[in-house]
Amino acid sequence: MTQTSTITAIATAPGGAIGIIRVSGPDAIGICDKIFHSVSEKKLTQAMGHTLHYGKIIAQKQDQREELIDEVLVSVFRAPRSYTGEDAVEISCHGSRYVMQRIVQALIDAGATQAAPGEFTQRAFVNGKMDLSQAEAVADLIAANSAATHQMAINQLRGGFSKELSTLRDNLLKLTTLLELELDFSEEDVEFANREELYTLAKTIESRISYLTDSFQTGNAIKNGVPVAIIGAPNVGKSTLLNALLHEEKAIVSDIQGTTRDVIEDIIQIQGITFRFADTAGIRKTKDTIEQMGIERSLKALDHANIVLLISETGIEFPNVRIPEDKHVIRVINKSDLTHPASSFVYNKVSNGGYIHISALTGAGIPLLEQELVKAAAIPEINDNDPIVTNLRHYEALKKAQDSIERVLQSLQDQISGDLIAQDLRLCLFHLAEITGGEITTDEVLGNIFKNFCIGK
Repeated sequence: MTQTSTITAIATAPGGAIGIIRVSGPDAIGICDKIFHSVSEKKLTQAMGHTLHYGKIIAQKQDQREELIDEVLVSVFRAPRSYTGEDAVEISCHGSRYVMQRIVQALIDAGATQAAPGEFTQRAFVNGKMDLSQAEAVADLIAANSAATHQMAINQLRGGFSKELSTLRDNLLKLTTLLELELDFSEEDVEFANREELYTLAKTIESRISYLTDSFQTGNAIKNGVPVAIIGAPNVGKSTLLNALLHEEKAIVSDIQGTTRDVIEDIIQIQGITFRFADTAGIRKTKDTIEQMGIERSLKALDHANIVLLISETGIEFPNVRIPEDKHVIRVINKSDLTHPASSFVYNKVSNGGYIHISALTGAGIPLLEQELVKAAAIPEINDNDPIVTNLRHYEALKKAQDSIERVLQSLQDQISGDLIAQDLRLCLFHLAEITGGEITTDEVLGNIFKNFCIGK
């Protein structure tokens, strides 16, 4: 990507009443002038920034005849007061796919180039309009599908996470300065900070980095959904339960054992929390090769889940599977409509070793099960100013920074030489800077970050 070019792309999904085409770059206004005819007959190059203009988009045909494409509103933005920090234009037209594509084609014919995915936001980052963590928050905001994911993306886009990292950076620089002064005046009878003071400051930094690292589990669950595995013997109603939770016939239901031979996944929101359910093959001993493969995938789904719904029915034991201690297990007795009349249906409270009676077929007990799922998810209430890590790249950089500051703490305790401690401090600063882009210089890294953005953003 080169910022010497002027780029354009459709910024809205087709099918709506209004569509928007973006143009950004050094010649954005001049290129738009070639195809835009204002009713005031005023050129866009003479217009001030943050102004709106009404007129027509007219393109030249191959035989040099003019073709009216649409009547539009054009917004003009002057550098650096634009999303990208460059001269930019946004054309609001009718939402027809044909109309928008014709306008983009006219702009390309006039000298613009088609924007790559995320190129507008990448230019905003390169031009200092936002740091890298804020740029990534743009993609998160577009993909937000709940109040919690929206709140986290907005907080990060507004710079909440960046401010937290900036505070850590300032404290690290203070610690580095004190340590280097200690080195410079080691032979003088001057004390700028003793090792206990340095340790206290380093411990404060380590505690905050640990908080951010630990928040990833919550942030990842909110952003991607809490993984739930439905585990049980064949024919106990696992697929029926999945359908009941989803309120649709997602999984095939049959009296024949071994119907489900692969993991079926779907997403549902319960009380604003996103859950990713995995309906798995019934666990039993079998000589069927295909069914055995399905059972192996069931066990993998169990390993990846945060919550395990262990399903059985009256008279049938729960499957004997090894469930890791870090999983939250909810034991469920299904088909209770066969043993409990609807008028006398009783819910068993969930406790250690307890279980819930449900009927996936009739829906009885499902509300109680949903309540227990929300409790098991243990998603804390998020305040506006709470920095929550949701990005795997950020988490990996924080883990490296955490390792570095922990080595600093250990070295201070062991009275290690200050020059060795300073090296770990520099590494900690480097890994934190990776998150905001302070040390990002290669096109390969930037390309990996922006490649999943939508075109037009």
